[in-house]
Amino acid sequence: MKNTLSPSDSDPVQLAGEPSQGPGSRHGAAYSAGDPPQASGSPRGTADNGHHGEQQRPSTDGASPAGLREFLAKLLGGGWICLLLIALIALFWLLRPAQFGSAYNLSQIAINAAILLVLSVGQTFVIIAAGIDLSVGAVLVFSSVISAQTMLYLTGGAGTTFGTTDAGWGIIALGTLVSLLAGALWGALNGFLIAVARIPALIVTLGTFGMALGLAQIISGGVDVRAIPERLVDVIGSGDIAGIPMLVVIAVLVTLAAAAVLHLTRFGLHVFATGSNMEAVRRAGVNVRRRLVGIYMISGALAGMAAVMSNARFSTTTIGGHAMDNLSTISAVVLGGTSLFGGIGSVAGTVIGVFIPIILLNGFVILGIPPFWQTVAMGAVLILAVWIDQLKRRARERG
Repeated sequence: MKNTLSPSDSDPVQLAGEPSQGPGSRHGAAYSAGDPPQASGSPRGTADNGHHGEQQRPSTDGASPAGLREFLAKLLGGGWICLLLIALIALFWLLRPAQFGSAYNLSQIAINAAILLVLSVGQTFVIIAAGIDLSVGAVLVFSSVISAQTMLYLTGGAGTTFGTTDAGWGIIALGTLVSLLAGALWGALNGFLIAVARIPALIVTLGTFGMALGLAQIISGGVDVRAIPERLVDVIGSGDIAGIPMLVVIAVLVTLAAAAVLHLTRFGLHVFATGSNMEAVRRAGVNVRRRLVGIYMISGALAGMAAVMSNARFSTTTIGGHAMDNLSTISAVVLGGTSLFGGIGSVAGTVIGVFIPIILLNGFVILGIPPFWQTVAMGAVLILAVWIDQLKRRARERG
């Protein structure tokens, strides 16, 4: 879903007092009106048609290869990934109904998707704003280490069973706050270097990826912190509400809150507008630097939230288990229909995109297919998603 900028009060181009740009602009998708109307005296106006006594013939581009590509983009661009998800669920359900359709397996699918979904929601904000965040996995690791060590230090003793500690909810709440702040600070650093120092987002977040992961290993000595509060593990990691796992409940609440911010607030409008035409937003009087810093802080804070969820689920900090989280989140966001060029996307699409790799891996394991094939299938689907995004973008620029 794409936010529509109303020319009356929200369109940054109109607010800036500039004429709408035609489809040749970099982000032509931001303007629903297309080309500005031409004067009647222009060589392409109606006067020319009247001079030759001919009416304009309908376009026959639909029969050309370009027209076929545009038709394919319109046909598949709206909901093809949702249809793919439904087809995968139906396929695995028919092949292994007892295993795939069991309540336990469906619960595990939802739990596996919960942490990735929280990370991907933050990545959605960044990519809609025409950015990229490669540091989310490392920020998760750093935040989990800082949070776990803070709770361990405040507890002041060994745990009761299996390395867990008897920390109370006050200490757990403080550890959660530390994790959120650590993630937000890394996001603020990313946003500052990108918006103020004007360093490309790819380089900045690749650099902070190494910095955050390296600092986590230095602080922990390269060894996972295994003394996690027992209440956190039992209630959040393994608990449920009315049969729904707590991790899933947290992921749903985070997703709903993020969707409301992105699609129902002025900040969300600025996120879409920044990704569509940053210069127009700047001329409209919006503080683009502050917006970019805020966007990356959201991504970092959600990585901190995912860190707490990871600690609760695995009862350890899993330092070596998040090396591919950055690529997984980018894949989920792009599969959900968010454009890598910015200005287009939705949280709902990201939810669908997150479940594609989770369902694939789960189905392959149940069918006895080596899980390595999941990487092959995901690569092919990701390339298809980017190709369709390119087709839609070209169609908008022509139209």
